[in-house]
Amino acid sequence: MEILPDVQATQQDFGLAIDQVGIKALRFPASIATASGAQSTVATLDMYVSLPSDQKGTHMSRFVEHIEAFDGAFDFASFQQFLSEMTTRLHAADGEVCMAFPYFIRKTAPVSGVQSLLDVQASFTGRLSAEQGWQFELEVKAPVTSLCPCSKQISRYGAHNQRSEITLRVALNAAMSIEELVRIAEEKASCEVFGLLKRPDEKWVTERAYENPKFVEDLVREIALALREDSRIDRFVVESENFESIHNHSAFARIRWQRPAASVTA
Repeated sequence: MEILPDVQATQQDFGLAIDQVGIKALRFPASIATASGAQSTVATLDMYVSLPSDQKGTHMSRFVEHIEAFDGAFDFASFQQFLSEMTTRLHAADGEVCMAFPYFIRKTAPVSGVQSLLDVQASFTGRLSAEQGWQFELEVKAPVTSLCPCSKQISRYGAHNQRSEITLRVALNAAMSIEELVRIAEEKASCEVFGLLKRPDEKWVTERAYENPKFVEDLVREIALALREDSRIDRFVVESENFESIHNHSAFARIRWQRPAASVTA
Protein backbone atom coordinates (compact mmCIF):
# COMPACT_ATOMS: atom_id res chain seq x y z
CA MET A 1 0.00 0.00 0.00
CA GLU A 2 1.27 3.44 -0.91
CA ILE A 3 2.30 5.52 2.11
CA LEU A 4 0.68 8.95 1.84
CA PRO A 5 2.00 12.06 3.57
CA ASP A 6 0.25 13.09 6.82
CA VAL A 7 0.25 16.85 6.27
CA GLN A 8 -1.75 17.82 9.37
CA ALA A 9 0.82 16.03 11.56
CA THR A 10 3.53 18.43 10.42
CA GLN A 11 5.39 19.81 13.41
CA GLN A 12 7.15 23.17 13.54
CA ASP A 13 6.61 26.49 15.29
CA PHE A 14 3.34 27.87 13.89
CA GLY A 15 3.26 30.75 16.34
CA LEU A 16 -0.08 30.20 18.09
CA ALA A 17 -1.91 27.41 19.85
CA ILE A 18 -5.59 26.86 18.93
CA ASP A 19 -8.16 26.73 21.71
CA GLN A 20 -10.66 24.55 19.86
CA VAL A 21 -10.56 22.78 16.53
CA GLY A 22 -12.80 19.97 15.31
CA ILE A 23 -16.14 19.31 13.66
CA LYS A 24 -19.58 20.89 14.01
CA ALA A 25 -23.13 19.79 13.30
CA LEU A 26 -22.48 16.07 12.85
CA ARG A 27 -25.83 14.27 12.89
CA PHE A 28 -25.60 10.76 14.26
CA PRO A 29 -27.89 8.15 15.88
CA ALA A 30 -27.42 7.93 19.63
CA SER A 31 -28.85 6.22 22.70
CA ILE A 32 -29.63 8.13 25.89
CA ALA A 33 -29.70 6.22 29.17
CA THR A 34 -33.05 6.21 30.99
CA ALA A 35 -34.28 4.76 34.27
CA SER A 36 -35.67 1.75 32.42
CA GLY A 37 -33.03 1.26 29.73
CA ALA A 38 -32.20 3.55 26.82
CA GLN A 39 -33.99 5.81 24.35
CA SER A 40 -32.89 6.05 20.72
CA THR A 41 -32.62 9.48 19.15
CA VAL A 42 -30.72 11.43 16.50
CA ALA A 43 -28.10 13.76 17.96
CA THR A 44 -26.24 16.72 16.54
CA LEU A 45 -22.66 16.83 17.79
CA ASP A 46 -19.95 19.48 18.01
CA MET A 47 -16.59 17.92 18.87
CA TYR A 48 -13.41 19.90 19.57
CA VAL A 49 -9.90 19.51 20.94
CA SER A 50 -7.11 21.97 21.65
CA LEU A 51 -4.11 22.11 19.31
CA PRO A 52 -0.57 23.09 20.40
CA SER A 53 1.38 25.75 18.54
CA ASP A 54 3.84 23.22 17.09
CA GLN A 55 1.23 21.08 15.30
CA LYS A 56 -0.20 22.12 11.94
CA GLY A 57 -3.61 20.49 12.24
CA THR A 58 -5.76 17.95 14.02
CA HIS A 59 -6.99 14.66 12.55
CA MET A 60 -10.60 15.49 11.63
CA SER A 61 -11.46 11.93 10.61
CA ARG A 62 -10.73 10.68 14.12
CA PHE A 63 -13.74 12.56 15.54
CA VAL A 64 -16.07 10.59 13.30
CA GLU A 65 -14.15 7.38 13.98
CA HIS A 66 -14.64 7.99 17.68
CA ILE A 67 -18.42 8.34 17.59
CA GLU A 68 -18.62 5.39 15.19
CA ALA A 69 -16.73 3.24 17.70
CA PHE A 70 -18.88 4.17 20.70
CA ASP A 71 -21.25 1.38 21.70
CA GLY A 72 -23.55 2.22 24.56
CA ALA A 73 -25.98 4.74 26.01
CA PHE A 74 -24.90 8.23 26.97
CA ASP A 75 -25.32 9.51 30.53
CA PHE A 76 -23.31 11.51 33.06
CA ALA A 77 -20.63 8.81 33.50
CA SER A 78 -20.35 7.48 29.94
CA PHE A 79 -20.14 10.99 28.49
CA GLN A 80 -17.05 11.64 30.60
CA GLN A 81 -15.49 8.40 29.39
CA PHE A 82 -16.38 9.27 25.78
CA LEU A 83 -14.67 12.66 26.02
CA SER A 84 -11.63 11.31 27.84
CA GLU A 85 -11.09 8.67 25.17
CA MET A 86 -11.60 11.27 22.43
CA THR A 87 -8.81 13.50 23.76
CA THR A 88 -6.54 10.47 24.06
CA ARG A 89 -7.31 9.41 20.48
CA LEU A 90 -6.42 12.89 19.21
CA HIS A 91 -3.41 13.38 21.55
CA ALA A 92 -4.98 16.55 22.94
CA ALA A 93 -4.74 18.17 26.37
CA ASP A 94 -8.26 19.63 26.28
CA GLY A 95 -11.53 18.61 24.64
CA GLU A 96 -15.21 19.50 24.44
CA VAL A 97 -18.28 17.72 23.10
CA CYS A 98 -21.79 19.13 22.84
CA MET A 99 -24.53 16.69 21.89
CA ALA A 100 -28.03 18.09 21.28
CA PHE A 101 -31.02 15.83 20.71
CA PRO A 102 -34.81 15.51 20.96
CA TYR A 103 -35.95 13.48 23.95
CA PHE A 104 -39.42 12.06 24.63
CA ILE A 105 -41.03 11.90 28.06
CA ARG A 106 -44.12 9.77 28.68
CA LYS A 107 -46.86 11.81 30.36
CA THR A 108 -50.09 10.68 32.00
CA ALA A 109 -53.13 12.94 31.69
CA PRO A 110 -54.35 14.19 35.10
CA VAL A 111 -57.97 12.90 34.98
CA SER A 112 -58.42 10.32 32.24
CA GLY A 113 -55.01 8.74 32.76
CA VAL A 114 -54.42 8.54 29.02
CA GLN A 115 -50.74 8.39 28.16
CA SER A 116 -48.84 10.31 25.50
CA LEU A 117 -45.33 11.41 24.62
CA LEU A 118 -44.03 14.95 25.11
CA ASP A 119 -40.89 15.95 23.24
CA VAL A 120 -38.28 18.24 24.77
CA GLN A 121 -34.97 19.48 23.42
CA ALA A 122 -31.98 18.42 25.50
CA SER A 123 -28.21 18.58 25.33
CA PHE A 124 -25.14 17.21 27.07
CA THR A 125 -21.99 19.34 27.08
CA GLY A 126 -18.76 17.93 28.45
CA ARG A 127 -15.43 19.71 28.86
CA LEU A 128 -12.12 18.17 29.86
CA SER A 129 -9.05 20.29 30.48
CA ALA A 130 -5.72 20.05 32.26
CA GLU A 131 -6.54 23.16 34.31
CA GLN A 132 -10.21 22.66 35.25
CA GLY A 133 -10.64 18.91 34.97
CA TRP A 134 -14.03 17.44 34.05
CA GLN A 135 -17.15 19.59 33.65
CA PHE A 136 -20.61 18.49 32.58
CA GLU A 137 -23.70 20.54 31.70
CA LEU A 138 -27.22 19.30 31.09
CA GLU A 139 -29.66 21.57 29.27
CA VAL A 140 -33.37 21.11 28.63
CA LYS A 141 -35.98 23.25 26.91
CA ALA A 142 -39.33 22.40 28.49
CA PRO A 143 -42.75 23.66 27.33
CA VAL A 144 -45.16 24.80 30.04
CA THR A 145 -48.28 26.97 30.41
CA SER A 146 -48.21 30.38 32.08
CA LEU A 147 -51.25 32.48 33.02
CA CYS A 148 -50.93 36.23 33.65
CA PRO A 149 -51.68 37.31 37.27
CA CYS A 150 -52.42 40.87 36.17
CA SER A 151 -54.90 39.76 33.52
CA LYS A 152 -56.66 37.56 36.06
CA GLN A 153 -56.86 40.39 38.58
CA ILE A 154 -58.27 43.06 36.26
CA SER A 155 -60.52 41.02 33.96
CA ARG A 156 -64.14 40.03 34.57
CA TYR A 157 -63.90 36.99 32.27
CA GLY A 158 -60.89 34.73 32.66
CA ALA A 159 -57.27 35.68 31.97
CA HIS A 160 -54.87 35.43 29.06
CA ASN A 161 -52.47 32.51 29.10
CA GLN A 162 -49.84 31.17 26.76
CA ARG A 163 -47.27 28.50 26.21
CA SER A 164 -43.83 29.24 27.64
CA GLU A 165 -40.46 27.66 26.98
CA ILE A 166 -38.29 27.14 30.03
CA THR A 167 -34.57 26.67 29.37
CA LEU A 168 -32.57 25.13 32.20
CA ARG A 169 -28.81 24.78 31.88
CA VAL A 170 -27.17 23.16 34.91
CA ALA A 171 -23.55 22.28 35.66
CA LEU A 172 -23.60 18.97 37.52
CA ASN A 173 -21.23 17.22 39.89
CA ALA A 174 -23.40 14.07 39.97
CA ALA A 175 -25.97 12.42 37.73
CA MET A 176 -29.39 14.00 37.12
CA SER A 177 -31.97 12.70 34.67
CA ILE A 178 -33.62 14.77 31.97
CA GLU A 179 -36.99 13.92 33.51
CA GLU A 180 -35.93 15.35 36.89
CA LEU A 181 -34.89 18.66 35.40
CA VAL A 182 -38.00 18.99 33.25
CA ARG A 183 -40.18 18.20 36.26
CA ILE A 184 -38.73 21.12 38.21
CA ALA A 185 -39.84 23.48 35.43
CA GLU A 186 -43.29 21.89 35.22
CA GLU A 187 -43.94 22.07 38.96
CA LYS A 188 -43.24 25.82 39.06
CA ALA A 189 -45.35 26.72 36.01
CA SER A 190 -49.02 27.64 35.97
CA CYS A 191 -49.58 24.19 34.48
CA GLU A 192 -47.62 21.52 32.68
CA VAL A 193 -48.16 20.60 29.04
CA PHE A 194 -49.42 17.23 27.75
CA GLY A 195 -49.33 15.63 24.32
CA LEU A 196 -52.87 14.25 24.61
CA LEU A 197 -55.85 15.37 26.71
CA LYS A 198 -59.49 14.30 26.93
CA ARG A 199 -62.25 16.76 27.85
CA PRO A 200 -62.02 16.17 31.63
CA ASP A 201 -58.26 16.69 31.38
CA GLU A 202 -58.70 19.93 29.42
CA LYS A 203 -61.01 21.22 32.15
CA TRP A 204 -58.42 20.27 34.76
CA VAL A 205 -55.46 22.00 33.08
CA THR A 206 -57.51 25.13 32.32
CA GLU A 207 -58.58 25.47 35.95
CA ARG A 208 -55.15 24.52 37.24
CA ALA A 209 -53.54 27.35 35.25
CA TYR A 210 -56.22 29.82 36.38
CA GLU A 211 -55.63 28.93 40.02
CA ASN A 212 -51.86 29.20 39.64
CA PRO A 213 -51.03 32.45 37.76
CA LYS A 214 -47.34 33.23 37.13
CA PHE A 215 -45.47 36.15 35.63
CA VAL A 216 -42.34 35.34 33.65
CA GLU A 217 -40.44 36.73 36.64
CA ASP A 218 -42.24 34.31 38.98
CA LEU A 219 -41.27 31.38 36.80
CA VAL A 220 -37.52 32.00 36.78
CA ARG A 221 -37.37 32.95 40.47
CA GLU A 222 -39.23 29.89 41.71
CA ILE A 223 -37.29 27.51 39.47
CA ALA A 224 -33.98 29.10 40.52
CA LEU A 225 -34.83 28.70 44.20
CA ALA A 226 -35.57 25.01 43.64
CA LEU A 227 -32.32 24.45 41.72
CA ARG A 228 -30.26 26.14 44.43
CA GLU A 229 -31.43 23.49 46.91
CA ASP A 230 -30.04 20.61 44.83
CA SER A 231 -26.46 19.84 45.89
CA ARG A 232 -25.74 18.15 42.56
CA ILE A 233 -25.89 21.54 40.81
CA ASP A 234 -22.83 23.79 40.96
CA ARG A 235 -24.21 26.56 38.73
CA PHE A 236 -27.17 27.18 36.47
CA VAL A 237 -28.91 29.47 34.02
CA VAL A 238 -32.72 29.63 34.04
CA GLU A 239 -34.60 31.33 31.21
CA SER A 240 -38.29 31.68 30.47
CA GLU A 241 -39.74 32.93 27.20
CA ASN A 242 -43.50 33.48 27.30
CA PHE A 243 -45.01 33.55 23.81
CA GLU A 244 -47.58 36.20 24.63
CA SER A 245 -51.12 35.61 23.37
CA ILE A 246 -52.08 39.32 23.43
CA HIS A 247 -48.83 40.80 22.05
CA ASN A 248 -46.69 40.21 18.98
CA HIS A 249 -43.60 39.91 21.17
CA SER A 250 -42.45 37.54 23.91
CA ALA A 251 -41.85 38.22 27.59
CA PHE A 252 -38.47 37.01 28.82
CA ALA A 253 -36.51 36.60 32.06
CA ARG A 254 -33.16 35.02 33.00
CA ILE A 255 -31.33 34.19 36.22
CA ARG A 256 -27.70 33.04 36.43
CA TRP A 257 -26.31 31.54 39.64
CA GLN A 258 -23.13 29.85 40.84
CA ARG A 259 -22.66 28.05 44.12
CA PRO A 260 -20.08 29.74 46.37
CA ALA A 261 -16.65 28.17 45.90
CA ALA A 262 -16.48 26.77 49.41
CA SER A 263 -19.74 24.88 48.87
CA VAL A 264 -18.95 23.31 45.50
CA THR A 265 -18.56 19.56 45.63
CA ALA A 266 -14.96 18.54 44.95
